[in-house]
Amino acid sequence: MSESPRSPEAVLRRLEWTVIRRLDGAVHGDYRTLFRGFGLDLADLREYQHHDDVRHIDWNVTARLQTPYVRVFNEDREVTAWFLLDLSASMDFASRETRKRAVATEFAAVLARLLTRRGNRVGALCYGDSLDTVIPARAGRRHVLHLLHRMLSRPERAASAATDLREFFRAAFRIIPRRSLVFVLSDFISAPGWSEPLAHLAERHEILAVRLTDPLERTLPDLGLLLFQDAETGEQLFVDTHDRAFRARFAAAALRREQALRAAFGDAGVDALELGTDDDLVDAILRFADLRRQRSRLAGGGAALPAHLERSPS
Repeated sequence: MSESPRSPEAVLRRLEWTVIRRLDGAVHGDYRTLFRGFGLDLADLREYQHHDDVRHIDWNVTARLQTPYVRVFNEDREVTAWFLLDLSASMDFASRETRKRAVATEFAAVLARLLTRRGNRVGALCYGDSLDTVIPARAGRRHVLHLLHRMLSRPERAASAATDLREFFRAAFRIIPRRSLVFVLSDFISAPGWSEPLAHLAERHEILAVRLTDPLERTLPDLGLLLFQDAETGEQLFVDTHDRAFRARFAAAALRREQALRAAFGDAGVDALELGTDDDLVDAILRFADLRRQRSRLAGGGAALPAHLERSPS
């Protein structure tokens, strides 16, 4: 009996062959920049040098010696990573064949496999109408398959309450006590006010917000009269997409939302990676690697990140 192409084993094997092998070739198997450990022991003090992270300056020693000194750490390379998965109804949207949820699932599976094959542990928190699933952090390929199974087996959600990421982030802060690498996978279509609890979460963890998008959420084609339905509330509305002024207002509203989201990520102090349903997964993960490298270089300088790390609105 042939294996279903939707089974966790088949999905992971496909990703190992089509994505992870390409990534291995692109970074020559060196994932240290992406997955540095967070367990740090103070090893020594030395004078500050150009490009050192100013956050490691020991101000007491600096004041005493009148020369900047930085703390040098021994790094525990074991990483614990958590995936905060927004699996609310809006994540099932797709203008073509690929849903936002499917892209989020594959991104999480690839990163989880890259981490676990080096002995690191991964866990996940899943949000539907609320935080409804906690998958404890463990290592190994079998655990990645378990995580995949839990994501793939969730049914498509019918109309439900509007997403509120504030409570999701507050719950994550309570559940994940030890400093970790946290990936927040969401379209961030949510009640407002989530940037403050996300900032609180970022005080403890290193966070990457992965924002899932679909091209139709930015621009509308001219398709005549269409029935639109809110994926979460079920509210329906007829719109005339032949109306050029309406399409312009839609694009302007989408741009304002883009700007508000970027401001919210900035307020929360977290890096953001945009991942579209039409994106190549390898390219997206390499952008993540680039983001990590740039963040490492700029950590002490206060400079802005290069614009190419976040896709500009169309």
